[in-house]
Amino acid sequence: MTAPLATPPETKLDPNRVMSPAAAAVADQIVDPAVYADQARLDDAFARLRREDPVAWCEPQNFRPFWALTKHADIMEVSRQNTLFTNGEREMLSLKDIERQVYADLGGPHLLKTLVQLDDPLHYKLRHLTQEWFMPQNVKQRSEAVQAIAREFVDRMEDMGGACDFQQDIALHYPLRVIMQILGVPEADEPMMLKLTQEIFGAADEDLMRDKSLIQSEDSAAGVESIQQTLAAFFMYFSNITKDRRQTPRDDVSTVIANGQIDGAPIGDLEAMSYYVIVAAAGHDTTSASTGGGVLAMLQSPDQLSKMMGDPKGLSKTAVDEAIRWTTPVKHFMRTAQADYELRGRTVLEGESLLLCYPSANRDEDVFEAPYEFRVDRSPNRIASFGYGGHMCLGMHLARLEMQALYEELFSRIKTIELDGAPSFIKANFVGGPKSIPVRYRF
Repeated sequence: MTAPLATPPETKLDPNRVMSPAAAAVADQIVDPAVYADQARLDDAFARLRREDPVAWCEPQNFRPFWALTKHADIMEVSRQNTLFTNGEREMLSLKDIERQVYADLGGPHLLKTLVQLDDPLHYKLRHLTQEWFMPQNVKQRSEAVQAIAREFVDRMEDMGGACDFQQDIALHYPLRVIMQILGVPEADEPMMLKLTQEIFGAADEDLMRDKSLIQSEDSAAGVESIQQTLAAFFMYFSNITKDRRQTPRDDVSTVIANGQIDGAPIGDLEAMSYYVIVAAAGHDTTSASTGGGVLAMLQSPDQLSKMMGDPKGLSKTAVDEAIRWTTPVKHFMRTAQADYELRGRTVLEGESLLLCYPSANRDEDVFEAPYEFRVDRSPNRIASFGYGGHMCLGMHLARLEMQALYEELFSRIKTIELDGAPSFIKANFVGGPKSIPVRYRF
């Protein structure tokens, strides 16, 4: 067994390596949560890297260095080689001080052991536990239930009198209801689940962070403690769920997790709690972001809105994929090279990290015609948003079903809809999307 580490491993193995002019200009931008709330600025930064240095060595301030991959083909190439490029060492961007604090506290890089942080063989075995629930044929069996929830939320929107915040009032809560039903979480507990999810993914956003006293703070220990408090609340809640499902199993994913076994033995407590967290949190937050992001894009492109309202059933499938491309709710994952590797003439050395920049892949001019245009009928649409290879998103079929049901329901009933103020976006460099979409409308 590998001994726990007190500090993160040194990433920069080649002392002679330097950043290109393009990387030097944008390295600090592509790690900054605030830049991800400014789409035009983010697009400019990634466009420059794709154009001038698509495999860019980056040394942003306060972060360990990494290679930034901004081309669709390169991200796919790395993603499909899960043995050569692994998740276990570094799966997401974290400030150096935060990384040091986590290593000091836990002897390793992760607060959780979810599918995101794990590599095979454990990743495959854990994924296999719930995979059947999220396969297309089983997701399809939930169509009527999901459609009923979609109707409920469009009814709610209609009852709000012609004005609402689409993100806060509809897009945030609709996918939450769906995934909580699949987990078997009571409706009364949904507000708590939403709050905890926002504290995890919005930890850098002053409106969403758990401890507002940490705004502008450089106290890494306090930052880690705040995240741990949120995780502890998740763990306490799902510990009770686990006890209940072991005593009285039900037809839900919580029962599968609570009674799950790997190689004939129950899965560990940390693995089980982490599993609940990733299903409960990522299972709705990313879909919420894409749902709202797609509606916002249509409001900002009236011709596309008109086209969608003219044929909501016929266009729902392509419109959903375009919304997911456009919003790209998961901004990145990281991989660590297990051997030296040549990519576009650059040598990635064993032990170095690669940042897979999904928003950039989804704007790649070599893959998407007019990538900065939102098109509800875009086809083909080779979105990078769900990842690729062994870590492809487990819930992608459910996410598509949810969004299609809501778009069909909404755009087949609503007569007019337009922005009623300026939208805003979450400051987050890992998972994020719209924070507010004020609209006025008529049914």
